[in-house]
Amino acid sequence: MRMMQVLVSVAAVGLIGAAEAPKPAAPAVPQPYLTAEDVDTYKILPPAPVAGTTRYEADRTLYLQTRKFEGTPRWEMAKGDDNSFGIIKGMSCALGAELTPQNAPKTYALFARVGRDASQITNRPKDIYKRQRPYLIDEGNTCIAKSEGLAKSPDYPSGHNTWGWTVGLLLSEIAPDRATPIMSRARAFGESRMVCGVHNMSAVHMGWANGSILVAALHGKEAFRKDLDEVRKEVAAVRKTAPAPDAAKCAAEAEVVATNVY
Repeated sequence: MRMMQVLVSVAAVGLIGAAEAPKPAAPAVPQPYLTAEDVDTYKILPPAPVAGTTRYEADRTLYLQTRKFEGTPRWEMAKGDDNSFGIIKGMSCALGAELTPQNAPKTYALFARVGRDASQITNRPKDIYKRQRPYLIDEGNTCIAKSEGLAKSPDYPSGHNTWGWTVGLLLSEIAPDRATPIMSRARAFGESRMVCGVHNMSAVHMGWANGSILVAALHGKEAFRKDLDEVRKEVAAVRKTAPAPDAAKCAAEAEVVATNVY
């Protein structure tokens, strides 16, 4: 779908007294770090592929080739990776510890704001290019249900992968000793969109570029840098105290992450 805004859940206000309970406060909407004027990725990214070009045909070829993953562990990973905010928990093996809203609230709050930024820098080029998703061009099954909303949401660049690559880059800064497994998982997260059949190869690859542009722009904001410093401390503490992820599960995941989808 069109890149969804990522929000942090807020607990509802409890009941006070038995006679009449106040209505729960509306969840606070995280504010992005960037403004629309800070960076315009439409002016930076190459145009979306058009029919009759090599890039367009390469997208079609990769889509048709990756239909072979249906029913495999790589297909199942792609299904799970459809949950965009799940990438933080999905990084548990790569990071060596599971981050949750309970043990890492500052981390989740930062990524909630960054999610808004990812939406902002993705939706402008998407809406201009209106690139069709691959299953609308060639027939084939997808790992998630096809819907009207998905079909109406443009393909290029991938907002899902913009977000996933951004998370990977930032977690690699936060835990540089785990950069290789973190970025490998971030790459697989983006490639899951090709395996799933809901994004073209070009959209996924430009999602990586889009996420890199976003992270560079974020570092120009003092508020982001301050929050990132706090998150570094929080994640370091979690890594010292949280139980290690299941080794067998992580070994199996690493095998799937290493799958060559090309």
